[in-house]
Parts: sequence; C-alpha cells; structure tokens
Amino acid sequence: MATTGDKAGGEGGRLAVGPVPIARLVAAAATPLMRRAEGALSRLALDWAEVVGPALALVTAPERITAQGRQGGVLTIRASGPVALELQHLAPQILERIARHLGPGRVTRLKLVQGPGKGLAEEQAPPPLPPPRPVDPQRVRDALRALSELPEGPLRDSLARLGRTLFGV
Repeated sequence: MATTGDKAGGEGGRLAVGPVPIARLVAAAATPLMRRAEGALSRLALDWAEVVGPALALVTAPERITAQGRQGGVLTIRASGPVALELQHLAPQILERIARHLGPGRVTRLKLVQGPGKGLAEEQAPPPLPPPRPVDPQRVRDALRALSELPEGPLRDSLARLGRTLFGV
C-alpha cells in the first residue's frame, strides 16, 4: 500500500493514497531509462558514419537499444546483404567504438538483423552516370588500323564488338 509520503506515480503531482497499480510504478521507474536509451540511439544514429566508418554506414543502420539492466544494452543493427556476417567478425571493434562514443557499459552486445532498412544503400537510387566523353577520331582510326592487322577469328570479332560499343563505330 502506498502512503501519503509515497510519491510513486501519483497523477498531477498528487500523492497516492491506497493501492497503486503496478503498471504505474513500473512506468514511473522505466520512463527515465527509456529516455536515456532513446537519446543514446539518436546520438548513435546521427554519428553512425563516424562510429562504423563511411563504407559500413552505407549498408547498416542502428535500429534500437534494448536495456538489459546492469549488463548494459543490446544494440540492434540492420545490415543489408552479406554485411551481417562481416559485422559479426567486426563486433568487438564496433562495440569498442560505441563505448567510446556513448560511454562504457551502455551497449555490451550487438544483435544483427539482415535485410534492407530505411535509408540503407539498397533503397537509394544509384548515382547518375557521368556524361559520355567525346570520342577522339584519331583514336578510333588507330583502333580500326590495329584491328585490321589481327588475323580473322573470335578475338578479332570480340574486339570489333567492343570497339563498336565503346566508340559507337
């Protein structure tokens, strides 16, 4: 039973008198912990490229930090394709970098989820192709001359197809 001196989750700043639902007590105790975890995840998500490096940041994303009491937290990372296997091998280094970024003991384990996630490289459009470079007519003539000196056969045919593709001749 809560007494008038017990401030465990009274509504509107009032003190609880009588039995207090356990859900209210748990919510009052867990809310500050959840805010800390959400803040840590936000900081980690913003600085993710610094923590894991730009190459891994393109194909991974931190999703959530689950508190495990005094044992630290579990960071769930979504990784696209076979990068999850690489992350398993890099887990000790990644945990060390996260500890330097968030503080020791905040994240002690990684949970890897494979698949594309929001904002990962698989969902992004590929960069536009650069405009084609102008073809130097002298280089085309040199290539055709060298091609004509080759004996008939599959090599000459393949090089001719390659020249047509590259030079549009």
